This record gives sequence, C-alpha cells and structure tokens, in this order.
Amino acid sequence: MVGARLASGLALFAYVLAHLLNHALGNISVAAMERGLDWAGIVLFSLPGKILLYGAFLTHLGLGLYALYARRPFRYRPAEAAQILLGLSIPFILLQHIVATRLAFELYGTEKGYPQILYAFFVAAPEAGIRQTLLLLMVWGHGCLGLHFWLRSKPAYPRFAPWLLCLALLIPILALLGILQGGREILRLAEDPAWREANLTPGRVGTEAESAELGRYSDHLLLAYPGLIVAALLARVLRSWLAARRGLIAITYPDGRRIRVPAGTSVLEASRLSGIPHTAVCGGKGRCSTCRIRVVEGANRLHPASAAERAVLDRIGAGEDVRLACQLRPAASLTVAPLVGSERPHGQRGAQVPGGFGEERFIVAMFIDMRGSTRFAERHLPFDTIFVINRFLEAVGGAVAAEGGSPNQYLGDGVMVLFGLAGDREGAARQSLAALDRIGAAIDALNTTLAPNLDEPIRYGIGLHAGTAVLGEIGDRRYGGAVFTAIGDPVNVASRLQGLTKRFGVEALVSDAVFKAAGRQTDLPQEEVEIEGRSGRLWIRVVAREAMAAAGGD
Repeated sequence: MVGARLASGLALFAYVLAHLLNHALGNISVAAMERGLDWAGIVLFSLPGKILLYGAFLTHLGLGLYALYARRPFRYRPAEAAQILLGLSIPFILLQHIVATRLAFELYGTEKGYPQILYAFFVAAPEAGIRQTLLLLMVWGHGCLGLHFWLRSKPAYPRFAPWLLCLALLIPILALLGILQGGREILRLAEDPAWREANLTPGRVGTEAESAELGRYSDHLLLAYPGLIVAALLARVLRSWLAARRGLIAITYPDGRRIRVPAGTSVLEASRLSGIPHTAVCGGKGRCSTCRIRVVEGANRLHPASAAERAVLDRIGAGEDVRLACQLRPAASLTVAPLVGSERPHGQRGAQVPGGFGEERFIVAMFIDMRGSTRFAERHLPFDTIFVINRFLEAVGGAVAAEGGSPNQYLGDGVMVLFGLAGDREGAARQSLAALDRIGAAIDALNTTLAPNLDEPIRYGIGLHAGTAVLGEIGDRRYGGAVFTAIGDPVNVASRLQGLTKRFGVEALVSDAVFKAAGRQTDLPQEEVEIEGRSGRLWIRVVAREAMAAAGGD
C-alpha cells in the first residue's frame, strides 16, 4: 500500500511538473505554450497516458482517504498537517478544472487550449483564474512536501536539499509568470474581433447548454467528495467502537510505563496516543527504520512481519526480535524497547538506543581534533577563541553530515563522529572516507575566511577506524546527564590514531579495516603501529591533505 501511494504520487508529481513547465513557456508566448501542450499531449492524452494519469489520481485519492481512516492519533507535526490539509483540499478545486477541460473534451469534443483557458481566466471568469492559481500552489506544495517526507531518510538528501528547495520555489514562480504573460498577450489579442471569432467558437469553448450540464456534473462531484471524507471519519468511529468491544492490551516500555490501548493499534500509534516520544522519520509509513523496537516479551504472540517490513529490517541487519513500530499491530500484551531515541543531540542522525538496552552494531568512528588551540587561547581573548573553535566545529560538522556522518560528542576543540548508524557497513565506510576530503576542503575554506584573524592556518588531525561497537545511552537520565554514544574498539582506536597524526606529521590516519569494509584497494603509504591499551599491532594508511581525495575516491 505504501508503494502504491508513493508510485501514484510520483506519477502525479511528474504530470504536475510537466504542466508547470508548460505554463512557464508563457514567458515566451502563448504559441509556445500551445506547442508545448501538443508535445505533452502525445503522451498525456494517449490511451496509456490517460489510464496512467486517471489511475494514479484515483489511487492516490483513495489511499489518502484510507490514510485518514487508518491513522489512529490525529497528532501531526506542522509539515505533515500542511501536507494532509492541502491534499484533502485539492479535489475541491481540481474537480472543477477537470470537468471544465477534460470532461468537456471527452463528452462534447470541446478542444480548449491555452487561448481559451487564458481568455476565461483574464476576461470571461477571473474567479476561475484565482481558483487555478490556488490549485497550482496547493498541488505543488502538497507534492513537494510528499517528496521531502520520502527523501529525507535518504543519506544523500541533505547534500541536494538546498538545490531542490531552489527548484521548488523557482518552478511555480516561472509558471505563474508564464500565465500572467500569456494572459496579457490574450488581453491584447482579444481586442481583435477576428481573433475572438476564430478562437471562441462553440467547438472551442462549448455552448451554454453544455456549460450548464458540466456545471451539474461538477456540483455532483463536489457533493460526493465531502461525503467520502465524512464516510472515512465515520469509519474511524466505528472502528474505535469495535476495538473497545474486543478489549485492550498492555504495552510496557523500558522506563516502566505501561499503557493500555485497543488491540490492533500499532506500537507507534500507541506511543503517540500516550504522549511517549517515539522517533519516526518517515512519519510511520514503513519507509525507514527509525521507529524500530526490540520486543522484549511477547514476541511469540506476534504475527510475522510483512514482506515490506521484512525488507526494511533485512536492509539494516536487524535481529528476529526487532520490528517496525509503525507496522506492528499486536493483538496481545507485550514489552518493547525503542531502539532509536527521540531526543537526539543537535545534528545527529540515525539510530539511538535508550539507556539499558544497548545495541551491538558495526560502525566507523572518526575523531577530529583542532591543533594548537591552547596556544591560540594564550594569544587571544576568550571570546575570540570560542568563536574560532565553534567555526571549526561547524565546518567539520557540516562536512561529515553531508556525507552521512553523525556528530556524536563534542570534546572541547574536537568532535567524535559516527558513521553506520543507519545503512550497511560498506556504505558507512565509503561515507567516512569521502568525508575526509570534504573536511579538508571545509577547513581550507575556513582558513581563507579567517586568515586576517589567525596567526597561522588552523591545523587538525583525524583518526578513523571501523568495527563492532555497542550503542546506547550512558549517564543518569534523572538529572539530564544521559547521552547517546558508542563504546568499543572502533572508538578507542580512532581516538588513538587521531593522537598519532602529530607523530606522523599528517592530517589523517585510517586503519586498513576501513578500506576493507569499503571494499576498496588503495596505494596510500602503509604503516604498522601499536595502539596504547590494545594488544597486537594495527595496519594503517597515512593520509596527508593532498591525498584525501584519493582516499575517498572510487
């Protein structure tokens, strides 16, 4: 069902995008708009195109109404509420537009092109032009929010998000300007009686009787659609009544909270209904794994995971006792432990594990430290020192986040970063290697910006190691001292390697384990070192600034 909603939404978004780009041709001329419509019509108005378009519209509308029925708590974040309200409002305007254009053509053969539509908008019925402008903005806003919710769990999304935002703003502006310019051209042309006689014929705009009949169709549809919304809401009431008759189940959380909800309520819905923070980046649509839980007790009474849920869990290598809270609808009581914390330090992404329920996971740990900050502090005012250190940490944090890393702990003038909180080990290792050159470029740019305020360029050291660590919260949660972190060999070794960069006189030392996990061969200089507090010796690669791009390249 999630796949059908996404596929139908993407099909409709592609149609809307083509429509807006065609409107933008009005900045050239109405003739250009007509030529663009002719080309688009080859696909859109063909039989396969109609089946795809109308099928996508009916599927998306039906699934939207079903979502209104299925989602138990009416508690939405502002962006989610905006998307839903826009989606529910669109048909009130869209149905009138469909009746006036496509249904008119299907029933009476009325071929309305841009000249006729723009004449209606700017001369005959300006209120229709206002409705169309609202429709354009509502549909585009609904589609962009939907794309955002789908893409935000993708590792590469933060890198492209600013460009996508620019396009999201630019395209409707160009479309509206195109409509305005086309309308101004039509106003000039409409002063010519010959133009009106050629372009406002019954075959182009329809007769009064046809318009009246189409108006009745529109009225019926506008009455039927609110009826569907009311039916979905009444179905919710009926479901709640039936659930109350079936009885309640208990869901117990790690901190001892025990809530009672109707059987069949998803664990995520139960958390939200009870005000228990529960992460769900995709909004509970089964597209990510951030709502996942470990079933501590009651796993033997649960139904098996669906194919879609199992595909998500397999992708992150989850155990048999791990389920997606948004997909799990227990019929009996159980005890669960959310594996992704709802309150993360700023900028951190990926998995978290509430205190007391650690998770063993492959990660890549990175330590980055600013060199010479103590000497800098001796020569400058305290506030100047804090300013430079913060700029350094911001540059590093932005660089690693762009490659999918999660800044985890800020340690004075340094930071520990974790890769692999979501995704597979090869992807985590490749992201960490790619982050090296991005960090180098960020610090180079910072040195250029701050050159007038620095006695010497900012220097830094990076240590990178991969392996299995335990993720969880450490500290006393009662006093706000609990922090999410990783403990284990990758963290210890990465910290030691960062310290060894001073001895080797380079910017980064990377263990061979990282390159092995990334499935990548390298010709970078190799050394064997001893790590304090660790038995055995470790093979590492020596990475100077000029070699960082090679370390992260394919």
